[in-house]
Amino acid sequence: MQKHITSLKRLVFIISLLPLSWLIYALLTDKLGANPIEAVTRDTGVWALRFIMVTLLISPLRKLTGINHFIRFRRMLGLFAFFYASMHMLLYLGLDQFFDVQEIWLDIVKRPFITIGFISFVLLIPLTVTSTDKMMKRLGGRRWKKLHYLIYLIVVLSCVHFYMLVKQDKTEPLIYFFIAILLLGFRVFSQRRRSQSAAS
Repeated sequence: MQKHITSLKRLVFIISLLPLSWLIYALLTDKLGANPIEAVTRDTGVWALRFIMVTLLISPLRKLTGINHFIRFRRMLGLFAFFYASMHMLLYLGLDQFFDVQEIWLDIVKRPFITIGFISFVLLIPLTVTSTDKMMKRLGGRRWKKLHYLIYLIVVLSCVHFYMLVKQDKTEPLIYFFIAILLLGFRVFSQRRRSQSAAS
């Protein structure tokens, strides 16, 4: 069984790198349209949001199917969310702002969607730093769990950031909003059921 899980983890790792492989290929073969820098910056951000949502999907899948092995992939998927978010941030800082601290600060202050995106990225950092078993033990299970509730705020802020970024057709960001509401609603429902069971 352990060998099977290890093989699945390798497969998930490879699949998680496919978006990056495609972006590199598309960039090198001029398939990203008239503004490739804007396209690759946006796409890395969208992939970060997708990985956040897939990470949040793990618990509902586990509860609905009874397959506990899903939980073994959550940490890796969360780290890939941070990986793509970091790429998104670095592309913005480097290619859009040329690492000009003053311009970056002005952009964060003046443009609300940049502010929200920046906050969302900063909130991801402590979750990534504390993702190891060692950090979980150091913090204690209860404190670690409370800290990682930040992921719910992060997914909402990320959806808002995406919605505000899109200027014309808002269909895609609204779909992500809907998925986020479903995922958060499932957690609220599960929490209420646990509370009712404990009280009875």
